[in-house]
Amino acid sequence: MFVDTAMAARIKDLSSIKGVRNNQLIGFGLVIGLAGTGDSATNVFFSIQSVFNMLKKMGVTIPAGEIDALKFKNVATVMVTAELPSFARQGDRIDVTVSSVGDSKSLQGGTLLMTPLKGPDSNTYGVAQGPLSIGGFAVAGGGAGAQKNHKTVGRVVNGALVERELPHKFNAKGELIFALKKTDFTTARRISQAINNELKDQSAFVMDGRTIKVEVPKYYLNNTSELIARIETLNVEPDIAARVIVDERTGTVVMGENVRISTVAVAHGSLFIQIKGETAVDDDPPPVAEPGSVNPERTAVPIEEGEDKLLVMSKGASLGDIVNGLNAIGVTPRDLIAILQSIKAAGALHAELVVI
Repeated sequence: MFVDTAMAARIKDLSSIKGVRNNQLIGFGLVIGLAGTGDSATNVFFSIQSVFNMLKKMGVTIPAGEIDALKFKNVATVMVTAELPSFARQGDRIDVTVSSVGDSKSLQGGTLLMTPLKGPDSNTYGVAQGPLSIGGFAVAGGGAGAQKNHKTVGRVVNGALVERELPHKFNAKGELIFALKKTDFTTARRISQAINNELKDQSAFVMDGRTIKVEVPKYYLNNTSELIARIETLNVEPDIAARVIVDERTGTVVMGENVRISTVAVAHGSLFIQIKGETAVDDDPPPVAEPGSVNPERTAVPIEEGEDKLLVMSKGASLGDIVNGLNAIGVTPRDLIAILQSIKAAGALHAELVVI
C-alpha cells in the first residue's frame, strides 16, 4: 500500500496503546520560607494545625493552650500534583506543581517540605520536596505596582522521587489494543492494513472506529515492546472529515480539503454567486480523446455583482475554489461566514459547519 509521506503521520501520533498511560498523584503539604506572604492564622485555621502536626512529628512540643497564639506569616498550605509516567521505576524523578490552598499572597522564594504523593488507591507512590520556581514576581510602591505570571502556583522541577512502582507484565501480553485519538473507521482500517503489510500476516483487526486489536505473533511473544517499536513508526495517511470551523468573534474560517458545494446560487448584498455543475470544453484532452471533447467532471463557477461578470472558475466546485475567488474580489471574512451559513442552511454545503 502506497502512502504519501507528505500527508502521512506515524501510528504513535495517531493512537495510544491500552495500558500505557500516566497516573495522577496528589498530596497536601507546606511551603516555608516565604517573605511574610504566607497564610493568615485568622482566616486559615488548618494552616496552623498543619504546622502543629509537623512540629509534633519533629519532636517539638507545643502546649495545647498555645496553639491559637501561633502565627506563621512565612508558611503556606499547598496542594501538590504530579503525573506518574508509564513504567516509572523507583528513584526516578518527576516534576510537581504546587498550588496555594489558603490565602497566601505569594509562594515566591518558598521551599516545599516533604510531601507524600498518593494515587486514587490511597497508596503513596512518590515524595516531593524542594525549592519552588514561580517564574514571575510582583513589586509595588507609591500607589502603583507590577506583576508577572501567577504568584500562588509554582513548580518544583524534578522535585519528586518515585518510591513505588506500578506492577505490570507488559511484555507478556498476547494482544495489543491501539486506540485512535479521534474516531474514524477509515483511518482505523488504514492502520490495520499498514500493520498487516509490515508483519506479512493478518494480525491486526479493526474492532470499531477507534480500536485496532493486534495479535502478538509467536516471534514476539514475551518481547511485546520490540513489536510496538516496529509498529509505532509506520506511516499512515489519516482520513479527515469534511468540516468547516467558523469563529464569528474573530472572523476566522478554517476548512478541510474534502469540503464540497453543490449547485446553488447566493445573493449577498450586491454580490451574486452562482455555483452549478455544467459541461465544459477541455482544451487539453487526454491522448485517447478527440480534440474538443467534453469533460463532464468540470464545473464553471461564475461570480457576479449586478450584471458584470467578476470571476469564472473552471474547476470542480470545492470550497477552496470559492473562497479563493471571493478573496480575489475583496469579500470580507464576516461576509464569507454569512455566505457559508446560508449555503449550509440550503443543504448545498457537504460538510459539518462548526461555529465556535
